[in-house]
Amino acid sequence: MSTPSSREAWTPQQRQQHGDALGADHRRCRELIAALGSGERSGRALSRAEAGEALDLLLDGRCTDAQAGAFLIAHRLRRPEPQELAGLLDTYRQRGPRLAATPRRVLSFGVPFDGRSRSAPLLPLVALLLVTAGVGVVLHGGGPMPVKYGFTTAEALAALGLDRRGLPWDEVNRRFAQEGLALLHQPAHFPAAERLLPVREQIGKRPPIATLELLWSCHDGPHLQVSGFVHAPTERLARLALAATGQDELLLIKGMEGGVELPTNRVAIASHRQAGAGGEGGDSERLILRARDHGLGAPEVPLESVAQWQRQALDALAATGPLRPGLIWNGGFLLWRAGISDSLQEGLTRAERLLEDGAVERQRRRLADALAKGSALTAADTPPAGHRPDPAGC
Repeated sequence: MSTPSSREAWTPQQRQQHGDALGADHRRCRELIAALGSGERSGRALSRAEAGEALDLLLDGRCTDAQAGAFLIAHRLRRPEPQELAGLLDTYRQRGPRLAATPRRVLSFGVPFDGRSRSAPLLPLVALLLVTAGVGVVLHGGGPMPVKYGFTTAEALAALGLDRRGLPWDEVNRRFAQEGLALLHQPAHFPAAERLLPVREQIGKRPPIATLELLWSCHDGPHLQVSGFVHAPTERLARLALAATGQDELLLIKGMEGGVELPTNRVAIASHRQAGAGGEGGDSERLILRARDHGLGAPEVPLESVAQWQRQALDALAATGPLRPGLIWNGGFLLWRAGISDSLQEGLTRAERLLEDGAVERQRRRLADALAKGSALTAADTPPAGHRPDPAGC
């Protein structure tokens, strides 16, 4: 198709041909960008179906890089609405890998994929404590990525001898069924989502996909979704979006660096929507907690190096060192909210005893040994599904 020069008159046929040359997918991308980016008067939010369609186009590479960047930044500036986030969740659930349901009580965690840069993470240690208590734990993440390029959950697990980044997805499923621990590592398990990283790097700000990553779970069965947040409007957005997709249980935590770890040096804020709750997006229980009220107040532990974190983490699993109070605080809190313990104090006592008895460290070694040997733990090595361990963790 020839393009007329600036001095030649365009015929109606040439105008039509020039528009058609974009292709149906690129034209559709333009329409969706225009809806979001046309300003307060003429712009509009997308429907649930349109948001899912837009993400499909992005994951398939059917938009140009320029269109992908324009869509992501326009969506960020407009701020996603609940039905849009529900549409994004629909697409991830349809396109992403799926983890088979288990009879265990399952907690699925959503934390920022770009990792930690200031404070020492506790989630990998808390995950081990929960697995030791018979809870199924589902973690999600990737490699170092924009905007922070921080220390990731996968890297922290690897530092504990639990490097699960290269496991095929069927192996992830098998180990989760037998051991109760799963890690979705985006580069290996969801390459379609990974393809958006260069665009995300270039725009330099977190797009709404970063919020999607906090709320999405690859687990097919019932679970308590545990997600971090920073800004108050995210609470309502998350509740409504997840309710629309049928996710009943949601525990939102205003954690360190947008993650799910309750701080030990200040007031901790969380909200828990129980399964079957009514109201707009489900009525939530507001939780205001202080570690110092339970003898666990402690300074925030800075993240200075991977090697230092590894030493501190292994010390915590031995019930000592600066990460110990935070591990007990968060582990006990989650045992309570998961219904494994009847009260916060009972959960804290159970978490402390699991550490003091060496049960969590033994579990780490068993998991590491099974990973090194290429085998998964047998049912005899882990608590049975739905098992409610005694307070001593024995």
